[in-house]
Amino acid sequence: MPSTQDASEALSPDSATLSENVFRRIQAAIVGGEIAPGSKISEPELARVYGISRGPLREAIHRLEGQRLLVRVPHVGARVVSLNRAELIELYEIRESLEGMACRLAAERMTDAQIDELRQVLHTHEQDAAFQAGVGYYQQEGDFDFHYRIIQGSANRTLTQMLCGELYQLVRMYRIHFSATPNRPRQAFAEHHRILDAIAERDGELAELLMRRHIAGSKRNVERHYRDAPPNNSL
Repeated sequence: MPSTQDASEALSPDSATLSENVFRRIQAAIVGGEIAPGSKISEPELARVYGISRGPLREAIHRLEGQRLLVRVPHVGARVVSLNRAELIELYEIRESLEGMACRLAAERMTDAQIDELRQVLHTHEQDAAFQAGVGYYQQEGDFDFHYRIIQGSANRTLTQMLCGELYQLVRMYRIHFSATPNRPRQAFAEHHRILDAIAERDGELAELLMRRHIAGSKRNVERHYRDAPPNNSL
């Protein structure tokens, strides 16, 4: 049962701000790999590290569970999600289908201004130091994310809620993990340009095909990782 202090704190504006702040910080640590997949979440330790009381922290943890970044294990507590090979392949199969659809709709519905902005996003990606060094791909979220922009451009609220809400951070977590695979960053960048060209030409059928091929390529990358990994390796 929550203490009187936790209950009152959970209702206060300051507590809401603290919870939002710690939620964003823990989210970034999980998605970026600073908190490893499978790690047990210790509320006392997180409260100490982030200088926050248990009420706002529990609210942040609850939100992270809603994003599928944390899972509740019976008799253990919360852990950082760690998808096995089959679960990860399923996630990429979902992406291939739904993002392909989003790309087709984007080609039909994005304004010329939105397409110009999407081209600028790719220009920003090209200037990224990690990309220039060939060690990773630009991984900022939201409006700086090529995939996010296309999904938003589909103008389909249900599709956007699924891909930019419920699944977004989980997908980002694994996109970041595999982005440093040799040769993949520049290959992905070239594929993004071809997808954008199809959108700009208003060719929805080609845009969908190219996006599906792009994500299928990422899925094959995941499969190679598991095939080549030492026994008992886990993400």
